[in-house]
Amino acid sequence: MQLHLLLSALFTATSLGLAADAKPKPGTYLTPEEARKAGPDFDLQGEFASDKLGAQVIALGNDTFRVVFLNGGLPGAGWDKSPKIEIEGKRDGDKVNFEKDAWKAALTKDSLSGMGGRGKFELKKLNRQSPTLGAKPPAGAAVLFDGSSCDGWAGGHFDEQGRKLLAAGSKTKQSDFQDYTLHVEFLLPFKPLGRGQDRANSGVYMQDRYEVQVLDSFGLAGRNNECGGIYSKTEPSVNMCFPPLVWQTYDIDFTAAKFDAEGKKTKSAVITVKHNGVTIHDKVEINSPTGGGKKEDTTGGAIQLQGHGNPVFYRNVWLVKK
Repeated sequence: MQLHLLLSALFTATSLGLAADAKPKPGTYLTPEEARKAGPDFDLQGEFASDKLGAQVIALGNDTFRVVFLNGGLPGAGWDKSPKIEIEGKRDGDKVNFEKDAWKAALTKDSLSGMGGRGKFELKKLNRQSPTLGAKPPAGAAVLFDGSSCDGWAGGHFDEQGRKLLAAGSKTKQSDFQDYTLHVEFLLPFKPLGRGQDRANSGVYMQDRYEVQVLDSFGLAGRNNECGGIYSKTEPSVNMCFPPLVWQTYDIDFTAAKFDAEGKKTKSAVITVKHNGVTIHDKVEINSPTGGGKKEDTTGGAIQLQGHGNPVFYRNVWLVKK
C-alpha cells in the first residue's frame, strides 16, 4: 500500500475509534452473567418505584452505591422534576444502607425501603423496556443493520462474543442521507468503576455531522455531554438512560440544514429524538456540527456509530427517507 493510502487508512480507523476497540478493560462486563460472576453489585443497581416515589441506584464499584430519589416516580414515568435527593451508601452483606438528613433506606436486589420525604416507603424493583424495542422496519425502509452482515458499514465488525451485534466504531458506506427517520438500538456495558466520559462512551451521528451522545448516564443529571444530549449543545429534556446492559432505543426524526443557490445556509438542521420512547428533544435546531462532525454543506452524509474505546453495541438499525 502506498504511504499516503496507509496514512489515510490509519487516520480513518483512529477517527472512528476502531484502533481503540480492543479487549475490554478490567472491570468492564458485557453480559449480565459476566457481571454477576464479579459480585452482587450488578443485581443491586437498577430502578425502584411506587406510585409516589422513584429511585435509581447506581453501582460505583468497590461495594459503593448512590441512590437518587425522585418525587412522583421515575424519569418519564411520573417524576415531577423537583430536586432529586442523592445519597451514597456502602454494601454490608446482601444489603446496602443509605442515610442522609431525614432519609434512611435499606436496599436489597428486589426492594428499597425506608423513611424520608413524606414518610415510610417501600419501592419495588422495575425492569423497564422501551416501547419501540424490536420495532420492525416499515415498507420502504433502508435496513442498515439486522445482524446478518456488516457489509454496509465502513469498519463494521461484529462483537467478539458471537452475538451478531454491530460494534461501535463504524459508519454507513452510503453517505448521501438527507432527511429521514432513524431507529437505533444500543447496549451499554456495565463499568462500575468508570466515571464521566469513560463510562461506555459512543454516539450516533446524523450525516456524520451531528452527534446524539451515547453514554452510561443512568441516574445522572442529564447534561449535554451525557446520554441523549446533542453533544456539547443541547441537554435532553429528561434523562431517560436505563441501567447498563439493558437494551435502549433512539427514534430520531432528522431534517438536514438547507442552503441557497450560492451555498449559503438558510436553515439549520432540525432534530427530534425519542429515547426509550420518551421525547427528549422536540424540533431542536442544531446550529453547527458537533465535535468531530464534518463541515456543513449541501451534500448528505453517513450514519456514524462512534467508537471511543468502549465496547458499545448496536442492533436493529433502519432508516426511512422523508
